Amino acid sequence: MNGQPKDIIDLFSGPRGWSEGLRMLALSDIGLELDRDAARTSQAAGHTTIQCDVTQYPTAPFKRGRSPKVIASPVCTPFSRAGKQAGLVDLPLVYQAVHDLASGRDTRSKLKRACTDAKSVLAAEPMRWLYDLRPEWVCMEQVPDVLPLWKQYAAVLHGWGYSTWTGILNAADYGVPQTRRRAILIASCTRAVSAPAPTHGQNTDLDLFGNTYLPWVTMSQALGWEPGLEINTRGARRTSGGNNFPCDEPSWALTEKARSWWVLRHSKRSNATVRRVDQPAATLVAGHARHDYQWVRVDGRTDLEKRPLLLSEAAVLQGFRPGHPFHGSESKRFLQIANAVPPLLAAHVVSTATGIPMLTAEPAAAA
Repeated sequence: MNGQPKDIIDLFSGPRGWSEGLRMLALSDIGLELDRDAARTSQAAGHTTIQCDVTQYPTAPFKRGRSPKVIASPVCTPFSRAGKQAGLVDLPLVYQAVHDLASGRDTRSKLKRACTDAKSVLAAEPMRWLYDLRPEWVCMEQVPDVLPLWKQYAAVLHGWGYSTWTGILNAADYGVPQTRRRAILIASCTRAVSAPAPTHGQNTDLDLFGNTYLPWVTMSQALGWEPGLEINTRGARRTSGGNNFPCDEPSWALTEKARSWWVLRHSKRSNATVRRVDQPAATLVAGHARHDYQWVRVDGRTDLEKRPLLLSEAAVLQGFRPGHPFHGSESKRFLQIANAVPPLLAAHVVSTATGIPMLTAEPAAAA
């Protein structure tokens, strides 16, 4: 695989969630990433990486040889609901930047100065590459609020003769142990594209078309927690009775009377999202610190035990294989994890763009 020409370009490649997904399809890419720690992570994981400012790097070197393909996950900070969302205020300027780049005019510097958040215009950067390279296929990802911008990209690509699809995908529907929703764009100039077919679902009954899905992957399954560990709905009460059910499978009778249950709290706020271990995690948010996520064993309204989410656990819940070599400080490693595209979701998206069938159904559970 390493000997193949690197004609897949991964813009803002981070710790290589897209690239780990490509490996499931026996593909590889070359990543462009500014952050030093993320670039070190990429290289340690065996991915070809150019540490550079994507906005200043020339497209010309990628015009040689085989037809290029483009993957992009621009910086999401300005648009994330975990932040100030200045990017939403800047959207008209970003729309203008995309329009101009699609017409061969580079107005990024001027529009960047006019933005409330200078990073907002990074969401227009992929259009420079698409205009210059006219790639065979394109896959892009961002937070859900960026979907209108992806629709603008799709309209431009459609005008250039591409088949396109845009929409919101839930990573849990593709075997990721996290209900992470993301805006996706898929485009190809050689094949018709559509939404990737889900493999998992919250409701595993037959749908209107006679399809059935595997159940969502739970946190306990992904983390390899002890199979068969059982919780009693009466917990530590002195009286007998109650029902036992395994904490590593979906519960069938969890009620407000349940006791002694492990949950993951997704921040320290009083209104934090709380998920049981028999559920997928909620979205890991880069705006939170790793210690904000707490495993808590609850007994009614009382917290019996508490400990922070481990970095290794966060990586697995994001869909990375155990042992992915994240570099940098603890906060930088958690930031890389929380910002990354879940590899399994990435694989399904690229599978749709390329027509290459999935070779790996699910990531390995933690040891």
